[in-house]
Amino acid sequence: MTMTATSPPLTSPGTLRPATDDTLQSYLHAETADDSWNHEWPEEEQDIFSRLTAGVLPPQPECPRTDIIKLFELKREQGDYAKVCAPMVRYSKVAFRELIRSYNVDICYTPMILANVFRASEFARNTEYTTLPTDTPVVLQLAASNADDFAEAAVIASRAIDAVDINCGCPQRWAYKEQIGSYLMERPDIIADMMATVRRRAPELTRTVKIRINPDLKDTVELARRAIAAGAQLITVHGRTRMQKSTEPVDYDAIKLIKESVDVPVVANGNIFTLQDSHDTVAKTGCDGVMAARGLLENPCLFAGHPVTPWEAAHKYLGLAISTGTHPFVAHHHLMFMLEKRLGAWERRRFHVCNSFPAMQEYFEEHFAEC
Repeated sequence: MTMTATSPPLTSPGTLRPATDDTLQSYLHAETADDSWNHEWPEEEQDIFSRLTAGVLPPQPECPRTDIIKLFELKREQGDYAKVCAPMVRYSKVAFRELIRSYNVDICYTPMILANVFRASEFARNTEYTTLPTDTPVVLQLAASNADDFAEAAVIASRAIDAVDINCGCPQRWAYKEQIGSYLMERPDIIADMMATVRRRAPELTRTVKIRINPDLKDTVELARRAIAAGAQLITVHGRTRMQKSTEPVDYDAIKLIKESVDVPVVANGNIFTLQDSHDTVAKTGCDGVMAARGLLENPCLFAGHPVTPWEAAHKYLGLAISTGTHPFVAHHHLMFMLEKRLGAWERRRFHVCNSFPAMQEYFEEHFAEC
């Protein structure tokens, strides 16, 4: 049952390396499902991990591409809807994307990536986005304040993605100050410019926008229509305003209004923790898909109808994390989320200290054999 750290052919837009986790401070303050994750790696961990992952892989062939809009059309013909994994900083990386695809997730988003840094830094390109030939459909989510950064980053990554998304939802104050994320909800002109520019420069990519709702819903509808007129082909709506916390109710009526006001697929986002939640959200909004974030962290198998994460899914993630070069700190946090509802308080404390891959493997070999 022991898993070895083999390296599959990972592709990144810059020099190709095994997948690593975020180390650039720029990304340590971005939107995440758990703000306590704003973490700086200990210096000794950075040094050890950089030496472990320093090998450069040869260039890989262009990844297969999926037509995301046709996927939505097919789902509609089948009387179904798309299940989508949200962009989650440090979390929705290649090992996790590979896991959830085997449990009925149709589309995966990358973590939010700062377009200007991705564009300028080879190091950022090597660390912020890696993929596999099986990692499709995948949407690259970018945070940008201008069309040039957004389009150039999309062009750089275009051979290894299916779609590009502009983040207009990150509510954190640092993002608003940098004029990215939810700041763009006040600047539909910039969003339209981004869509038009990437449509010109990378017409093969599907173009998507992830938004929140404005207090005045007429402004939100107008923003969505303007983005679509400029080239957006898919809209994801988080049913809260920038100022609302994740504990506040989702405004399903607002999402429904936006869906009824546009002629492209709309994905509803917010409070998806079970398969029944996703069914109910589609029933309330009429949307073409649902997007889950925290729910998938806790239970990557929620769209397959599992009430809690099965042991075999957590064990499978551990193998994927090792094989793709995921930092053990990241893998451990993923597994803590997955096992929280399966383990009692004592077992959670035991697993909490299993923060190396050998320790995690040993724990799983002991417990997985009992299941």
